Amino acid sequence: MARKMIIAGGGTGGHIFPAIAVANALRKQEPDIEILFVGAKGKMEMEKVPQAGFPIEGLDIAGFNRSSLIKNISLPFKLIKSFFQVRRIFSAFQPDAVLGVGGYSSFPVLRLAQQRGIPSFIHESNSFAGKSNILLGKRATKIFVAAGGMEKFFPPEKIVVTGNPVRLSISDSKVSRDEAIRFFNLDPVRTTVLSVGGSLGAKSINEALDKKLEEWQKAGIQLIWQTGKPYAARAAERTVANPVIRSFDFINRMDMAYAAADVVISRAGAMAIAELRVVGKPCVLVPYPFAAEDHQTANAVALVNQHAALMVKDAEAGSELVSTTLQLATDENKKQELKKNIQHMAIADADQRISSAILEQLK
Repeated sequence: MARKMIIAGGGTGGHIFPAIAVANALRKQEPDIEILFVGAKGKMEMEKVPQAGFPIEGLDIAGFNRSSLIKNISLPFKLIKSFFQVRRIFSAFQPDAVLGVGGYSSFPVLRLAQQRGIPSFIHESNSFAGKSNILLGKRATKIFVAAGGMEKFFPPEKIVVTGNPVRLSISDSKVSRDEAIRFFNLDPVRTTVLSVGGSLGAKSINEALDKKLEEWQKAGIQLIWQTGKPYAARAAERTVANPVIRSFDFINRMDMAYAAADVVISRAGAMAIAELRVVGKPCVLVPYPFAAEDHQTANAVALVNQHAALMVKDAEAGSELVSTTLQLATDENKKQELKKNIQHMAIADADQRISSAILEQLK
């Protein structure tokens, strides 16, 4: 009889794409396994997971809103409702195990699994564990982490260091630079910079690029600019007549984008860094300063200390980002140094390590 697995979580690409990578690895190792995703209604997983070929159930759940306390009034009711929804999902699907990857929907799913004695697994991608994962970790079967040093958050005997999964389309990509440049209709002779502010965009990066758009043309350097939906219309309007800039609200073919890029501008989330290590690109990191425990800055500094990346603080992006990036784009020696050092830090098979550990535990 086929085993059944629920994978819960989402909210951002940093949670969704690694979860899909693990689901694909599980399916590869055990082709008849049944996998059901559980996410939050209205979040991007409800679109991205079906696109990847997996079914998903949505919960009426939301996180704590720090900017508007009045919006949190309905939170307890949504949480209670989500627990009833999870009970119905469990009754219908009868999972043999669950994996939580972070995001609002992870908590009620893992909580119920633990109450019912169903094996529960956590993937903690960051160097600072979230409060709900710390709580759930006490009763989890195994906890998969990106790197060592997580004993301060979780029981040491439950920790398995796996790295962070990178989507298969990126880790297994065979796309050439020429093919990717043609895909974006760019000039193969010019240096190309890719800017990705995460799946939802990054306001400070977008504003910094917008402020100095003419600099790219002056330098003769091309820009592939993923803006996120909130900034998409503004960027499209600003770049419509600019021959060296291509703007997109979201890039589905990130394998093409990475292959085309000679330099990458990025946030410093755990998943973004995992991808940058695997593709081995010189990068300028702009850590999101409001991440829990400022973990993005810690992620970026770790790379900077290894001479594997450059960093521009979020508050200084407006004045420093474009000049720092253009300087790097024209410095071949620096690009090669960063490329070599970031490649040494890559873990390309984290998805297989996680799926193997789950299946081994279920034997």
